[in-house]
Amino acid sequence: MTVTNDAKAAASMSAEAPSTPPTADQTPINATPYADPQYDVPTIMAGIYGDGIIGLKGAFSREWVARLAGELPVLYEAALARPGGAVGRGTNRHYVEIHPEDISGFLDLVTHPWVRTVCESVLGPDYKIVEIGFDVPNPGAKDQPWHRDFRAGDETLVDRRLNSLAFNLTAVDVEPDMGPFEIAPGTQWDDPSAFDHGMFPPVSLFPRYQALAQRKMPKMGDISARSALTIHRGTANHSDKPRPVLVLGVDAPGAGHDEWHDLQFTRAYYERLPQEVKDHLICRVVDELEPIVQGHTIEGLMMGDA
Repeated sequence: MTVTNDAKAAASMSAEAPSTPPTADQTPINATPYADPQYDVPTIMAGIYGDGIIGLKGAFSREWVARLAGELPVLYEAALARPGGAVGRGTNRHYVEIHPEDISGFLDLVTHPWVRTVCESVLGPDYKIVEIGFDVPNPGAKDQPWHRDFRAGDETLVDRRLNSLAFNLTAVDVEPDMGPFEIAPGTQWDDPSAFDHGMFPPVSLFPRYQALAQRKMPKMGDISARSALTIHRGTANHSDKPRPVLVLGVDAPGAGHDEWHDLQFTRAYYERLPQEVKDHLICRVVDELEPIVQGHTIEGLMMGDA
């Protein structure tokens, strides 16, 4: 299209138009006060809304993760011995929901500046922590079917908005034979109308996901954040080692995933938490921690493997 009459006016609006240089006494404008300045909000948003997964290498020290790695096997053994304590996610795979105070690093995790910035950028200033637990793909675990962790709601299918995040933090250095997590970037927007239970795509779509698939092999200290609607799976663990990974679930206000979980704190522990952490919790405060009976079962994963 040729523009004639407005050409002169348009020129004044071009990228080359001169601007007034800042003076020495001007205070820089912080347009994203909720974000730690070392992290870029547009990059975070583009990653979650684009690929559906982002990550930060070396977020925690190896020593910090080693403590976590020592705590998880004890919790796993206790969960396996308790009815409803561990939920099957396929052959030789379990998910265990835990109490935050079961691990020494909960406060470090939820106050990490990258975690907080990602939560506020994607979910808003009133985001809520609703879940903490861990996955364990043991030796002999098989390929899971491609899936989502839950159904997409109208906020995503109609409004094109993502209202939850899953943070993953590996407790080990992941190697290719340990059954790495595999994800198909961009598929959080796939139409689920043909999906079984709204979560499991038909076999006819598997070539699409296999062509897009990326296997993630993080090291101790790395952390990722993803939309649980992005199509993913655990792969077969051919090694003689388990691959435990910590999971933190976070919602935007009203997302409702807290109904599947039972986040609990003892009164003494809760009272020691900073108010800025309490503001982001949907939880029960109890005198004594109660055993968690798993509420977020994924039937298609409990029934079998791919």
